[in-house]
Amino acid sequence: MKFIVDNWLLILIALSSGAMLAWPMVRGANAGSLSAQGAVQLINRQRAVVVDVREPEEFAAGHVTGAKNVPLAQLEQKLPTAVKNKSLPLLLVCATGARANRAVATARKLGYEQAQAVAGGLKSWKDANLPVEKA
Repeated sequence: MKFIVDNWLLILIALSSGAMLAWPMVRGANAGSLSAQGAVQLINRQRAVVVDVREPEEFAAGHVTGAKNVPLAQLEQKLPTAVKNKSLPLLLVCATGARANRAVATARKLGYEQAQAVAGGLKSWKDANLPVEKA
């Protein structure tokens, strides 16, 4: 007890720094989003499926190699036929990550529990010098 009384300030600092480290996990920061490098690891290790939720014209201008195009407006109708295996990780990509984050909720509602958005979208993919193909 004497130790706690004598070192209350150090204990308070330790507890508050631990809380600050744990806060992003508790709050759910970037829940459902993944860096471009993390996406590559999922593709290589777990055969993740990449779905580009941009419009067909945007998709044709350049997309992640091997990605399937399912526009966000048609995601609920077309995703089950485009990606039949719901147990595989599903990576959703758009131009900057905004549409992909919205698509994660739709994909999870359809039963794709491992659905994640690529943070920063195709822009971060290109910034990481990862391969892009054109239709």
